[in-house]
Amino acid sequence: MTKASADMRRIILTGGGTAGHVTPNLALIPKLEEQGFEIHYIGRKSGIERELLEKTDVPYYGISAGKLRRYFDLRNIGDFFLVGAGFVQSLFLVRKLRPQLVFSKGGFVSSPLVWAAWLNRVPVIIHESDLTPGLANKLSAPFAEWVCYSFPETELSIAPEKAVFAGIPIRESLLMGDDIKGREICAFDDSKPIVIISGGSQGAESINRNVRAGLDRILTQFNLCHICGQGGLDTTLVSRPGYKQFEYVNEELPHLLAMANIVVTRAGATTIFELLELRKPNLLIPLTLGQSRGDQILNAQSFEKRGFSRVLMEEDLSVESLIDGIRQTYAERHTLSGAMNAAESVNGTDKVISVIMDYFN
Repeated sequence: MTKASADMRRIILTGGGTAGHVTPNLALIPKLEEQGFEIHYIGRKSGIERELLEKTDVPYYGISAGKLRRYFDLRNIGDFFLVGAGFVQSLFLVRKLRPQLVFSKGGFVSSPLVWAAWLNRVPVIIHESDLTPGLANKLSAPFAEWVCYSFPETELSIAPEKAVFAGIPIRESLLMGDDIKGREICAFDDSKPIVIISGGSQGAESINRNVRAGLDRILTQFNLCHICGQGGLDTTLVSRPGYKQFEYVNEELPHLLAMANIVVTRAGATTIFELLELRKPNLLIPLTLGQSRGDQILNAQSFEKRGFSRVLMEEDLSVESLIDGIRQTYAERHTLSGAMNAAESVNGTDKVISVIMDYFN
């Protein structure tokens, strides 16, 4: 691969669809800026990636994005044209911006850009967070120089000459939370242990429903910080002591995690690796095969096998199983923390930066 000159460090970052495809890129941005990179970001015309990037100084470019599906669906017809439009727009942007490198975090918006970069002989680095590669990364991997990955098991799914075990880039701000500030944000002023429950950007409804059905019983033992998802707030519970609701958190998240004794969440890779880095005992409720491609189930099983997490399958979710899971996770918190403390750091920020810098050195 041709090396880039040290005085021409221009990179395009891409990734979107969920926060997990964006936040690792946000972790890389300050480090890339320290190395003198000119950074550009390409994502969907609207979506969570645009919302998150608007809080940075990085120029953002929106392209069309269609969902790639493994099964027959009439929506594939319309999405085929969206993917084609995104590819044409990506070709234009690559030729306009003239990057030396593209870094892709995945999501369906990323594939057309990867293909356009390859056609223009721009090297590509891909990062895969989940235990098994998603369809977008599978379609992109043949056109990439390297594929960074996070789970040791993922190595079997990647061409050996491209595979780089890197962990997941984690935002420094996430590691700088203040538990006292977190308690102030939630107005928790007693000695009860604190649980955070989050349903993620997908599939929050079933978790929210069971949380509220069992709220009285949960609050007898715990203070509860509930991240409900967009449109998930229950206005009748706004003033309930010991219970704080949020639709979505950003700047508050480090402080909320710092105060938490345990966390109940979905099993998206970025989220669970962040919990591992923070050594937070957790109960994982992975999305079902009907709600996803099954990646969260595999992620959760890997963490459970290594002793980092307890797992409650969505099919078994009920008020009783949720309350029991919370109580058991809290009872086993020291065992879970011990397993996580024995693990090496999973923060892949420096490793991914070193892979990028290898191209320029």
